[in-house]
Amino acid sequence: MSSLIKSAKITQLSLKYNPVLVTAVRNHWNKDYKPGPYPRTEEEKLKAAERYGLHPSEYKLYPNDGTGWGDYPKLPEVGADSKDPYYPWDNPELKRNFNEPMHAEFDLMREDRYNVSARLRYSLRTQWLQFLGVMFGTFGIYCIFEKFKMFHPLVPRQYPIDGKKHYTFETE
Repeated sequence: MSSLIKSAKITQLSLKYNPVLVTAVRNHWNKDYKPGPYPRTEEEKLKAAERYGLHPSEYKLYPNDGTGWGDYPKLPEVGADSKDPYYPWDNPELKRNFNEPMHAEFDLMREDRYNVSARLRYSLRTQWLQFLGVMFGTFGIYCIFEKFKMFHPLVPRQYPIDGKKHYTFETE
């Protein structure tokens, strides 16, 4: 039991002082996933294109505006819904092949999320006009008919008054 407690303390100490190890253990993160520094020369761009498995003509970069993308390629925005469902993907759940670079915003462009490359049936302007038309139409009907109350006709309530007989079970 003593050795178990000592090993737990050693583990806590090693995780406390090594944040990379903490991240790797908790989030399944690998240091190789981190993009390299922003390439400044053509030679660095060619090495980065080779690293990501892209042809140098296909390799485009995000602007170096401090977002931290580094040498990661700027890939076209094609959502998973827009990809061919009958293609023999290596990873069919995500519709991607082995060693294929993922888009920087991949977590936003999966099949169960928003499809950025979808062609809409109606424009966004038309969709907003339809939504607002339904909402304001419903509100207008409510305002118009608020003046005309509908209720079931009822007999006035009978309250007991001293000295007055309100009901009887006798037959006359």
